[in-house]
Amino acid sequence: MKPNVLHWIYLSIGWLSTALGIIGAFLPVMPTTPFLLVALWAFGRSSPRLQQWLFDHPHFGKSLRDWHEHGAIRKNIKLLAISAMFVSVAIVYWVTGSTIAIAVHATIVTLVAMFILSRPSTAAEVS
Repeated sequence: MKPNVLHWIYLSIGWLSTALGIIGAFLPVMPTTPFLLVALWAFGRSSPRLQQWLFDHPHFGKSLRDWHEHGAIRKNIKLLAISAMFVSVAIVYWVTGSTIAIAVHATIVTLVAMFILSRPSTAAEVS
């Protein structure tokens, strides 16, 4: 593909992901951070100015910088994410009552929680 076409594809992915991340900030069933991380990646390949805009965002910027620079997730974010994931297991139980659905969901939640817990909480833990 031509570089100009790639630029517009990355830019489009960045804006779409940003929009989905903003929607996710207001809808409890939709995540915010994964979409903003995709936007950060896409803007990094298409618009350093927009990538910097995300890094400078007053609400999400610090967490995005921590992840981008150190692969770190702050303790309060870890607690919130893992708590929400395990609440979702209870919701799946309540909604479906299916042993298979609960087992699959609980397995995925546990694996993701283990990954989150494996990440450093601060830049100092990386060094």
